[in-house]
Amino acid sequence: MRLGDNLYTCSVLALDPNTGRLKWYFQFTPHDTHDWDANETPVLIDAEFRGRARKLMIQANRNGFYYVLDRLTGEFLTGKPFVKQTWAKGLDAKGRPIVIPGTDPTPEGNYTCPDASGGANWGAPSYDRTTGLFIVSVREACALYSSKTKEPVPGQPYTGTGQREEPRASTSGAIRALDPLTGDVKWDFPLQVGNVAAGVLSTAGGVVFACSGDGYLLALDARTGKMLWRYQTGALIRNSPISYSVDGRQYVAVAGDSTLFTFTLPARPASSERPRSLPRRRAP
Repeated sequence: MRLGDNLYTCSVLALDPNTGRLKWYFQFTPHDTHDWDANETPVLIDAEFRGRARKLMIQANRNGFYYVLDRLTGEFLTGKPFVKQTWAKGLDAKGRPIVIPGTDPTPEGNYTCPDASGGANWGAPSYDRTTGLFIVSVREACALYSSKTKEPVPGQPYTGTGQREEPRASTSGAIRALDPLTGDVKWDFPLQVGNVAAGVLSTAGGVVFACSGDGYLLALDARTGKMLWRYQTGALIRNSPISYSVDGRQYVAVAGDSTLFTFTLPARPASSERPRSLPRRRAP
């Protein structure tokens, strides 16, 4: 209801670890009226940016924009949309969104992209050092945002006065690889159902593990995004795949609903055996 940026919501903060004092901040979405407080893990990389060695912080934000900041000073360096967004003309020289008039919620409702879950959200992205790509799980969805006051219902969750109707469009998405210095899309693996609750894991072996919104654990080629393998877990995955090694053998695990799935390549076959090509699911 009130005007102003509402610091320090929807912001990244840099704190002095010895004193807790604020060193700098950057606000992605001033005066947020769409619930785009970003939860995605910030990624820190060292790279040459426009001819100069910089220490960077990169993030694909919930509001639909990808950002590159100098992590020592908080200076905005570049940003661009990485999903469909209809609420801003772009970002100005300081990284502040140039908001399109009339896109705030109204009693009648405004149809805006992305929806409240955002272009990216809880799921951690991955910076693949071998390919130099920033890989993130994205969701393409829009919603009708309304400013009507909701009446509390006894016994039911109450999340505030904002009301958001269900999206009109399907909630498709992708596993998307971006150039970390520009935000340009380098490859895109489309998903029928996007999943911003599950993170992405890239490995030194050139494989990216990710999750779709319809329950698949996916293995993709890190350089091209081509699907190498998939497994249907039977439930929505809300966490990041992990990889670990025991006695020199590598495993990949992910939790799907109430079941833990663990995979590994078959042991090296004897000369008389034919090798298998797919990972084996171990007992939960």
